[in-house]
Amino acid sequence: MTKFIGTGVALITPFHEDLSIDFEALERLVEHNINNGTEYLVISGTTGESVTVTADEKKELIQFISKVNNGRVPLVLGIGGNNTANVINEIKTTDLSAIDAILSVSPYYSKPTQEGIYQHFKAIAEVSPKPIILYNVPGRTASNMLTETTIRLAKDFDNIIAVKEAGNNVHQYLELLRTKPEDFLVLSGDDDLALGVALAGGSGVISVIGQALPKEFSEMIRLGIAGKAKEAYKTHFDLMPITRLIFSENNPAGVKAVLEALEISKSHVRLPLVEATGTLKKEIKNALKDLGKS
Repeated sequence: MTKFIGTGVALITPFHEDLSIDFEALERLVEHNINNGTEYLVISGTTGESVTVTADEKKELIQFISKVNNGRVPLVLGIGGNNTANVINEIKTTDLSAIDAILSVSPYYSKPTQEGIYQHFKAIAEVSPKPIILYNVPGRTASNMLTETTIRLAKDFDNIIAVKEAGNNVHQYLELLRTKPEDFLVLSGDDDLALGVALAGGSGVISVIGQALPKEFSEMIRLGIAGKAKEAYKTHFDLMPITRLIFSENNPAGVKAVLEALEISKSHVRLPLVEATGTLKKEIKNALKDLGKS
């Protein structure tokens, strides 16, 4: 589980203007992160526009990122949904040989009860050959996986090793940290709260902005885990404007605009998402200039 302490990043899927996958840009992004301190990479999360990436494209992404990575950092693969049987089938039929863990989102849209959420993850845990990171993101799923449910799952299944908590709820983070089993990891899914969670005893973050600024963000999280608040908050304050900007319209349009300004990839997204506006792109360029990134 120490593989997942520190900064993981939810990789975007770069696209060409015709919205086909830009594998050259993806290679640049992977190298940018590995060479600048990111501890692990997450494939096909929400930030990767997983809902508009086809099954065949997802296989291509797994194969390509695995090849570029070549075992250098751990890889986490997003496999989740609100059809439990389909999630189980995808786990059973996906080549997971290069994958170190599965990130699985709490069922969205259906709004199951807490017992329904528990039974969903129980069914997944019973078939998964890889460790599981739970993913709670109420703003997208329309239901909150309560602390009690997360802890129940953590205690009942040895292969459920962590939760990516993204409810932007400080109290829920603290309750998780207070009541979790000793070896269970609490990972922030909120870039703006990640440092505070690390300082409170969390194990790190699965970040969006971290993939654009991996050196700064990963060092900040390492300082936070080490309890070096003063040094860590200096970086946190520096990164606050850009972190706020990338979520001001939609994710991943914001971070794609950052990566375009850094000349790593283009800002194209697939519908129903739309590109960052010209106004936001200008604000992002100004924020990067303030960080000495232009």
